[in-house]
Amino acid sequence: MAVAVEKIQKALKDHDLVVEILDARCPMASANPLIESLRNHRQRPCLKVLNKADIADPAVTPQWLAFFNAQKNVKAIALSAKKSGDAAKIVAAAKKLAPHRNENLKPLRMLIMGVPNVGKSTLINALLKQRKAKVGDEPAVTKALARYDLTPTTSLTDTPGLMAPKIEHPDDGLMLAASHIVGVKAYIESEVAIFLAEVLLARYPQALAARYGLPGDGESLDGVAVVEAVAAKRGFRIKGGEFDFDKAAIALLGDYRSGALGRVSLETPVTRASRQTSASDKDTPRKNPTAPE
Repeated sequence: MAVAVEKIQKALKDHDLVVEILDARCPMASANPLIESLRNHRQRPCLKVLNKADIADPAVTPQWLAFFNAQKNVKAIALSAKKSGDAAKIVAAAKKLAPHRNENLKPLRMLIMGVPNVGKSTLINALLKQRKAKVGDEPAVTKALARYDLTPTTSLTDTPGLMAPKIEHPDDGLMLAASHIVGVKAYIESEVAIFLAEVLLARYPQALAARYGLPGDGESLDGVAVVEAVAAKRGFRIKGGEFDFDKAAIALLGDYRSGALGRVSLETPVTRASRQTSASDKDTPRKNPTAPE
């Protein structure tokens, strides 16, 4: 990580803007504050690309676009790396952020950054229209900086995925794990599945009911009961007839990641702000009511 950061710091001097790839289902959870710090230090504008928008809630993604577009020196777009032609939106938006680099003598130089497994390499391959960047279904596939020329006047540089040194909010870690952004060795799948089930119960109960069928009215269920419902629906049982909870947890995570549950977003600007307010209230010492003014 330290070596990658040092290389990125040097590379920023020779690049005109940062293209930060985020997961459209959890944009802030998948944003690394270190990336923001690095690009602000060099005063580089940022194009925030909300990837996987095709499986994110279409009602929530516009809220995130408005949230990011209200920030200084930031432009946000939403797309899917798997959709033909979507990647071209990146170059068009980048040129608007750096209009002074649109001449033959001043080529546009983009530095692509993001946490692991958000689709950087897939987007690069889509831009190049050939498979040059290594792609994998596990985080941290890219190991070193690599430059690619799109046209004689446009280039981009891929960087290793940078995970935040510290995840401040536990829910962020759970969202990253649910979205397959952190490696499987970093979390317990059953715990992540229970968290995901709780979010889905609160935000998308109809999707759960349609996919698995929920006992009763579904309103009195918790995350554990949802995972058990998945086990019942799929027939996942161990010796003795008990539910195979771990296998059901993996199935639920897989359905979310693949989009089989429908278009789902794990956070919105409103829920994000609400959580930050709650965390701030907890950190603020309570005033002693008997203390003098």
